[in-house]
Amino acid sequence: MNILYHLTILPPQRPECEALSQEISALRSRFGGEVVYLNPNQHSPVYVPRLLFGFHKLRQLLAQEANLHLHHLYNPDPFPFPVLRRLRKPVVYTISSGIGDRRPNLHFLSGLAALTVYDECSLKRLKAWGLENCALVHPGIDTSRFTWTPVPLQSEIRLMVGSAPWTQSQFRTKGVDALLAAAQRSPQLRLVFLWRGVLAEEMKRRVHHLALERQVDVLDQPVDVNQVLAGVHATVSLATDSAIIKSYPHSLIESLAAGKPVLVSGSIPMADYVEQTGCGQVVERVTPADVLGAVNMLASRYAEMRSAAQAAGQRDFAQEKMIASFQEVYERVGGRASRP
Repeated sequence: MNILYHLTILPPQRPECEALSQEISALRSRFGGEVVYLNPNQHSPVYVPRLLFGFHKLRQLLAQEANLHLHHLYNPDPFPFPVLRRLRKPVVYTISSGIGDRRPNLHFLSGLAALTVYDECSLKRLKAWGLENCALVHPGIDTSRFTWTPVPLQSEIRLMVGSAPWTQSQFRTKGVDALLAAAQRSPQLRLVFLWRGVLAEEMKRRVHHLALERQVDVLDQPVDVNQVLAGVHATVSLATDSAIIKSYPHSLIESLAAGKPVLVSGSIPMADYVEQTGCGQVVERVTPADVLGAVNMLASRYAEMRSAAQAAGQRDFAQEKMIASFQEVYERVGGRASRP
């Protein structure tokens, strides 16, 4: 099976640290195929809006179709990219973030070969709008890379923070500012940020401005995440809007695979799973007060949440389950033509 994987983000400086790139790498190892970036803004002298993404590579895409079984596009929200109408082979469209209340372009989405989501809430919403081509796929990682290392919970609590910002505004919307403010209020809170080469100097400036060098570490280089998790009690991922982060952030899945509980915003679809399994604590609002309240709740029930994390992580997020769920979708649509 030959698949062309489409990404709408700019090419990441460190693909090995970026969640979608990691997932596509796992799929390519099983199914083969190449990756194409539809966003031209890395080299364009003027800003190119999303409506025009991919047209600068349309001739290349059409030429590649001679040897393709299907296209597989990843995008955070159900945006109707016009370039997809020009493709002749089936298109699988993965919405990597949650589906909000706003009704998308249903006519466009109904013309896709398949529309995939990671969480039940998003699937139910799409089906309620009348879409019949949607499917649930399982989030998954290589859980064999992660092992549990106990860290006694004593005078301080240490949290790993993933999902680093891509833009200045995401310091607020991804909860970085709220976490730093929470650390200012609570000397017992230690934060370890996993960074990915973007806005690193700005992050260091903020840490220095708030005099948090003793409490905050910024790891702006490739790291062994399992080793980082071995030194923390839990992992946190925050977002004011579900559209800016994966439904199941990789940093939280990795934390559970290592037996460490998680703190997650209520806006992130994974929050439902966390509440159902008891493997962490939901942060209702992205504010310093709510962060500290959730941290205190985590500390008070840490042994219980840690046990739930140990039980869930390796069981529920195996990479093979993720690959198998996409294989079902590929096999179902591989022989059908699709014109959105």
